[in-house]
Amino acid sequence: MNRALRYVTVGAVAVSLLAGGSAAAFAAPQHLHSPSPVVATAPAAASLTAKASTTTVKAWQEFRISGVAKGIKAGSKVTVQQKQGVKWVSLPAQSPVNKSGAYSVRVKLGLKGANQLRIAAGQTVSPVVKVTVR
Repeated sequence: MNRALRYVTVGAVAVSLLAGGSAAAFAAPQHLHSPSPVVATAPAAASLTAKASTTTVKAWQEFRISGVAKGIKAGSKVTVQQKQGVKWVSLPAQSPVNKSGAYSVRVKLGLKGANQLRIAAGQTVSPVVKVTVR
């Protein structure tokens, strides 16, 4: 085929495609062009519960704080925090969250008197738990 005939053939095919002859075969399905409603869902807010196994202990007597972590990934560490003056201080008592969201931390306190404790995982904290050390 000579060059001029090739150009005419390619030109005719291009014109028919542009005119919509076989353009539908090359077009994307219609559902890709129409917007579908997008429903934005906020992630579940993380929360922690906490309960001490006892409310009164002797100095350095071990007790447990246990609870459930919701919206916190399994394997993440929860840490015990103690209120000292006006600040919350993290204690070296940690425990991982299991697959069902439960945790249990062993704690020993030496600071006599009423102690305010809470569990923390990142910015998420539990309600305050009170334990008195005698």
